[in-house]
Amino acid sequence: QVQLVESGGGLVQAGGSLRLSCAASGRPFSSYARGWFRQAPGKEREFVAAISSSGGSTYVADSVKGRFTIFRDNARNTVYLQMNSLKAEDTAVYYCAAARDYGLILTEGLYDYWGQGTQVTVSS
Repeated sequence: QVQLVESGGGLVQAGGSLRLSCAASGRPFSSYARGWFRQAPGKEREFVAAISSSGGSTYVADSVKGRFTIFRDNARNTVYLQMNSLKAEDTAVYYCAAARDYGLILTEGLYDYWGQGTQVTVSS
């Protein structure tokens, strides 16, 4: 059974940092593209960051560019989202996802597997 489990969320003050992790189990994910999305209260889920299966290519949304970094450790089947200089508007439930593809996937509907989400709350 394929499973993605996020961790690392929590409450942080504006300007602080958090690192989210997403561990995959059930099959080797080294050939899967990975991504992070988020959903704030009352809003639709939005793209945050994506990374190719090798980790050689990454892309982050304009709203987090320069503050968030996505990277992965294929030996651990884990993808990370390093979040720095957090703002109140970053408050959301963050979801990780995996797609049976090698490249960068920015579209929510193209992902095959999803985690349950982890809450990130940034106090101003």
